[in-house]
Amino acid sequence: MSRTPGRGNGGGPRPAAAPSPGEELIIEDVARRLRARGERMTGPRRAVLRVLAEQPAHLSAEDVVAAVSRLETGVHRASVYRTLEALSDLGVVQHLHVGHGGTAYQLVREDGRHPHAQCQVCGKLIDLPAGLLDDVAAAMASRHGFMLDSGHVALSGTCEDCSTP
Repeated sequence: MSRTPGRGNGGGPRPAAAPSPGEELIIEDVARRLRARGERMTGPRRAVLRVLAEQPAHLSAEDVVAAVSRLETGVHRASVYRTLEALSDLGVVQHLHVGHGGTAYQLVREDGRHPHAQCQVCGKLIDLPAGLLDDVAAAMASRHGFMLDSGHVALSGTCEDCSTP
């Protein structure tokens, strides 16, 4: 049986299930990166990483808050928001502005940050290949001195399902 650190076996919250081996590797890697910056792996950071590792989909902050609360009771929503921001700053979580002011989060995988497309009709988010906009970014830099962050917003358009009559 797994035990949640810092909690006894009394009548308190039930311990969370142990992370999978893949989740544990992600948590260990992020903990190493945090220590290199003089920071530490906190309970909320661990819980947010587990949620994002379990979910390949793009999650809203509210989705993450809800999933963390199911995983670890007692983690305050403000802690989840601060954690998402800290992990984005660290480069292990990609946040993406979608639609009209919404933000989606996902764990940065082996291929790194990547661009997205969002359907204007159904809202579907599509992961695009990491290097897809490299030529566009290079042209913008050389012609305009503009450094494109192609992983920060979603390209807008219509998906195949919605464009087929």
